[in-house]
Amino acid sequence: MQALGVTLLVMGIIVSVRERKYRLMWRTSQPSSNILAAALSQLVGTAGGIYLSLELLFSFLKIPEDWWNNSVFFVEPLAVISLLLAILQPFVLKAWIRLRK
Repeated sequence: MQALGVTLLVMGIIVSVRERKYRLMWRTSQPSSNILAAALSQLVGTAGGIYLSLELLFSFLKIPEDWWNNSVFFVEPLAVISLLLAILQPFVLKAWIRLRK
């Protein structure tokens, strides 16, 4: 079950980086050789910002961090949630732009 989750997460990362790469290619006027690196760093930066925001929210609301310790996850659930939201971000942005037109 965990292998399926990791596989889906990796496929989501690949598709999200690809979408970010195409968006960066259309936004910049000069072709750049490091568009893939920029797209990957955007994904990591977005996921990190979401993770920090969730951590601060949990700390502010005084929600204990040990409420998921008995779970079967091998990584922290907040990190997975932030990564999933970062993966979905370019697709939500694309849908938002299409709805506004």
